[in-house]
Amino acid sequence: MRIISGKFKGKKIISSKDKATRPLRDLVKESIFNVIKHSNKIKINIEKSVVLDLFSGSGSFGLETISRGAKKCLFVENYSNALEVLNKNIKILKCENNCSVNYLDCFSYIENLQNNEIKSDLIFLDPPYKEKNINVIIEKILEKNILSKNGIILIHRHKKDDVKLTDKLNIIDLRMYGISKIIFAN
Repeated sequence: MRIISGKFKGKKIISSKDKATRPLRDLVKESIFNVIKHSNKIKINIEKSVVLDLFSGSGSFGLETISRGAKKCLFVENYSNALEVLNKNIKILKCENNCSVNYLDCFSYIENLQNNEIKSDLIFLDPPYKEKNINVIIEKILEKNILSKNGIILIHRHKKDDVKLTDKLNIIDLRMYGISKIIFAN
């Protein structure tokens, strides 16, 4: 794995060796950032943004945002093997000042936040494909007003995933890349 663009462009980062974590493919990452940059429906600028990376895994998405100028990335991961890789990647890139790592279950993390405690411009929600309770997290994000006014939630699912997302979410765009389905919403 590598960082695709920005100040860390071309730097290699490590991915978890076990099958429990599935890293986001470079092609999918690049496509997501192209949509964010060029869509007239999305009003955020990655530069100076605050990013919340839920189910962070190796951190490849959040670290890509830091490379592209995000001010801060809050990583949330509770799988110890992935957490170890995430912390190594942050050290490899020497971006500790822009990162906050939370060793918590994502459901608990969101539940424990106070209303308006953080404001994220971009929330990346990448739960395991088998996770069917993603609406619980989405509804809590919306209820606790964690998303900034023009912010977006990116949801990564398997293309055959049939979980109906909550009606409280506004779907802006939906893209398919190989086996990945990326939902852009707010």
